Amino acid sequence: MTRPLIGITTSDRKSRIAWWFDWLAVRRHGGIPLRLSPSRSRPDHLDGLIIGGGDDIEAHLYGGEMQLDVRVDPERDRLELELLERFIPSNCPVLGICRGAQLINVYLGGTLDTDIYSTHKSLKRRRTVLPRKTVDIVRGSRLHRLLRVSWCRINSLHHQAVQRTGDGVDIVARDRDGLVQGIESREYDFLIGVQWHPEWLIFNRPQQRLIRALIRAAVR
Repeated sequence: MTRPLIGITTSDRKSRIAWWFDWLAVRRHGGIPLRLSPSRSRPDHLDGLIIGGGDDIEAHLYGGEMQLDVRVDPERDRLELELLERFIPSNCPVLGICRGAQLINVYLGGTLDTDIYSTHKSLKRRRTVLPRKTVDIVRGSRLHRLLRVSWCRINSLHHQAVQRTGDGVDIVARDRDGLVQGIESREYDFLIGVQWHPEWLIFNRPQQRLIRALIRAAVR
């Protein structure tokens, strides 16, 4: 079987350790990982695409209020929006991770909660790569079929979340605080976003099933 080429978007300043987890997640399930960042050339062809985690998305892209105390990456925003514009219409499998899930929603016309801790005062601040948060998956959703579980434990590294969903987008996972943790498109075969980082959960079977499903969908 030919190994599919999987583009993974990152910032130019992403650490080697973080990239290693991205690389491993794709490589162990049979894909060829290709790092995509603003300073790198755009590929002519991809079999699959992962929009990775990272800095906040520029607020003007979804009509939000600009925050002065957060880091944004406008060049990366442009790169990822260009990639989605190019590859979604061809039904290329796309997985959004954390920021990536948010960007997919924004691309499809949705909005974001710019700071969940400001809008939900009672939320506990959880920032950890360890699976310390519980998420419920909507039964019958594509995400449910891929993970093969109705709930799972996840990590949490975000302070923004999907607010109003974009065109053709369904909410398919929420945490126990009610925040959106998973979305998927009704219009495309594999266009899924998760608010957590499955690439960090290398011994978690449901999360590895998600990465493996992307690789399998990319073999066409």
